[in-house]
Amino acid sequence: MLKVEDLWVRVADNDNGKKEILKGVNLRIRDGETHVLLGPNGSGKSCLVMTIMGIPIYKVERGKILFDDKDITTLSIDERARLGIGLAFQNPPEIRGVKLGDLIQLSGGNVEECLQEASLDEAFKNRDVNLGFSGGERKRSELAQLFSMRPRLMLLDEIDSGVDIESLELLGKEINSFIENRSCLIITHQGYILKYVKADIAHILLNGRIARSGSPDEIFNEIRERGFGGTKND
Repeated sequence: MLKVEDLWVRVADNDNGKKEILKGVNLRIRDGETHVLLGPNGSGKSCLVMTIMGIPIYKVERGKILFDDKDITTLSIDERARLGIGLAFQNPPEIRGVKLGDLIQLSGGNVEECLQEASLDEAFKNRDVNLGFSGGERKRSELAQLFSMRPRLMLLDEIDSGVDIESLELLGKEINSFIENRSCLIITHQGYILKYVKADIAHILLNGRIARSGSPDEIFNEIRERGFGGTKND
């Protein structure tokens, strides 16, 4: 479904210059596969999913992104969304004056169904998006909005950050239930979401390159034992 080929990406930095983040990333996700991408802070994990989604500040210098064998490297965000790619942000913002239910409906989803899939009470449909939400509620709100789009490829950027263990387990169950017959790329720093989400393949991103790929359990155990630096391929 998704092919990332020799992807080099620069992003605007605080000095209004351009900083190279990704340095030749290759990745392939097949139909129905769930992949997990781990790595230390600043390794380029979020940059990769933002580039796949087409966020404008991420500039592809070399390489290409294919979705269903279609080159989407230069397509806009909305064009990629219409093809079936959806992104859940790591830090979803508060949106005052916009009701969560209205946003889900505008995205084409059934409000009650999407809230239920994300384990949110029906009362949330009348609340401003993420306003006053706890960490876990904010992440479930983000999932409800993503579920409303019924994407074929889900990009989850650190969906496990800022939530407690109980919320993490709940998020894992919701994701597992929804990704059946869909493809998914989950970005995570700590990797604890792997306790609750069934992933097929794990990758480690170091210094803008994928340094190691393998079974999620094996990769996670290596990270716990040796840290990210001790997991490089020979």
